[in-house]
Amino acid sequence: MSRAFVKEDGGGRWEPSVTALYQLREVGDPEVLRQGDDLLELLHWLETRGRGGYELRDRHGLLLAQC
Repeated sequence: MSRAFVKEDGGGRWEPSVTALYQLREVGDPEVLRQGDDLLELLHWLETRGRGGYELRDRHGLLLAQC
């Protein structure tokens, strides 16, 4: 395997860095459902879900809104 794909500073799984401005998660769940830089697009996506239980967070994990 090419060394470009080997994580050298630990034995954990490699995960890409978060560059998106906003993240959508289910309340209490650390897993990101959707992320992006366009706030309106994410809010429209939430509207199509038809139920609550979501958190909108910034790229650092700060809670911005809960619905």
